[in-house]
Amino acid sequence: MWSQWALQTDLYQLTMVGGYVLKGKKDQTATFDYFFRKIPDNGGYCVLAGLADVIDYLRKLRFTKKDLSYLERLGIFPQEVLEYFENFVFTGDLCAIPEGTVVFPHEPLIRVTALLPEAQIIESALLNIMNFQTLIATKGARMRWAAHGDPVIDFGLRRAHGPYGALMASRAAYIGGVDATSNVLAGRVYGIPVRGTHAHSWVESFPTELDSFRAYAEVYPDTCLFLADTYDTIKSGVPNAIQVGRELREKGHELFGIRLDSGDLAYLSKEARKMLDEAGFPEASIVASSDLDEWIVESLKRQGANIDIWGIGTRLVTSFSHPALGGVYKLTALDDGNRMEPKIKRSDNPEKITNPGLKKVVRIYDQRGRMRGDVLFLDEEEITEEHSIRAYHPLFAHVFKTYPKRFKVRELLEPIFQKGELVYKSPSVKAIRENALKNLKQLDAAYKRFRNPHTYHISLSPSLFKIKQRLLREAAKRK
Repeated sequence: MWSQWALQTDLYQLTMVGGYVLKGKKDQTATFDYFFRKIPDNGGYCVLAGLADVIDYLRKLRFTKKDLSYLERLGIFPQEVLEYFENFVFTGDLCAIPEGTVVFPHEPLIRVTALLPEAQIIESALLNIMNFQTLIATKGARMRWAAHGDPVIDFGLRRAHGPYGALMASRAAYIGGVDATSNVLAGRVYGIPVRGTHAHSWVESFPTELDSFRAYAEVYPDTCLFLADTYDTIKSGVPNAIQVGRELREKGHELFGIRLDSGDLAYLSKEARKMLDEAGFPEASIVASSDLDEWIVESLKRQGANIDIWGIGTRLVTSFSHPALGGVYKLTALDDGNRMEPKIKRSDNPEKITNPGLKKVVRIYDQRGRMRGDVLFLDEEEITEEHSIRAYHPLFAHVFKTYPKRFKVRELLEPIFQKGELVYKSPSVKAIRENALKNLKQLDAAYKRFRNPHTYHISLSPSLFKIKQRLLREAAKRK
C-alpha cells in the first residue's frame, strides 16, 4: 500500500531535508517524539493504532524515478539534493508503544532517533497514519463502552474519507473494540468479521414488503435479518418479518432478527421486542442504525431501548464530533558532536511546551492491576519496584505525587527498527484488538465516562523535571 508514497509528505519536509544536506547537517543525529496534546471529545483516554502501517511505510520508503523526475521539474532542488533523495533509505532507530495500548497526552507514543534528514522526512506520513487511526480506534472504544458490551458493527464504508480512509477506519475501529464491519475488503485484508443485511432498495424492488422478505429468506434462510422500516415498522415491517419467520421455522430455519434504521428507536425497539416475543421469537435480535454515536447509544440505553446490536457508520469512521487528532512530531534531542543534547519548544501556551530529551514511558499499576499513572523518565534512568517513585507535574515543582514501591511498573516503548532493520513483528489485528480490550479493562471507569472524565496523571521523573526547568530558564534568557 505504501510502496509508492514517498511524496505523501508536505513540501516543507523536503525543502528542510534539502537544507540539511546542503548545510552539512545530513550526518547529524536527532530524536523526535510523536505525541498528542488533547484527547478527542474531551475524553479520558485514547487507543493507539496505526503502527503496522508506519512500519510498512518505512520498510518501503523509496523515491521512484517518477518521483525524482517530478521533484526535478519543480525547479527547487539542486542536483545534490535530488541525488540524496534517489539514494534515500531509513537507517535509524524507532521505538513505539504497541498498538491497542491506552495512551494519554504529552507522552511519546513513537520515538525516532535517526540522521536528521531521515527523521525529518517521515514526519508528515507518520502523523497522517497515526493521527487518523488512533482517532478512530478511540471512537470505536467509546462506542463499545456506550453499548455496554453489546455487539457494535462498523457501517461506515460509504461515508468514510475515501477508499484508503475506509479501510484504515475499519481496521482502527475494530482495534478499538467494534466487533465487525460491513467493509468486505477490510474483512479480507485484516480478517475482521463481516456483517450485512439488505437495504431499503431490496424491499422497494418487490411488489410488496412481504414478497421482499420471502425472497430474501429463500436465498439466505439461515441469516435472515429484515430491514423493517421501509413503509411502517409496527404495522407492516415487524408483522411481515414475523410471518416470514414462521415460514422459515416450518422449514427448519430460524429468524435472525430485524433492523431499525429510522424513527424513535427507543419506542420502536420496545414495541418490536414485545411483538417478536409474543409471536414466539424471543431470540430474534433487534439491530439499530440511523446516524448513531456514543451519546445517542448511551441515551437509548438509559431509556431502556430493546436493541441487541448497534450499527454505527458516519459518526464512527469520520469521528464526526471531533474530526482530527492533534498529534505532533517534535524535536527533543540533537547530537552536538559530543552527546545528544536535549531540546525544548518553549511557548506562552503551556500546553505547547515539549518534554525534552530521550525518554521512556513507564506505566504504574496498583495491586489490583489497575492503571494508576504514567511517568516519563530519561532513557538512561533505571526503574525498579524496590523503591517508591516520586513524579512531578510537567510544569509545577510544588505539584507531585509518590507511587509506593508495592505498585508494579512496565516500560511501554518497544524497539521497532534498529539501525534501519525491522526487529519487531506486528501482531494480527485480532491480537491488537485483544490488547486494547485488556488495556481498557485495566483503566478505571472514571476515565471512560463521557462527561467530565477523571484526568489520568502523566508525570515527569525528578531528573527529567530538572532538565526541563533548566531548558525553560535558558530559553527565556534567549528571548
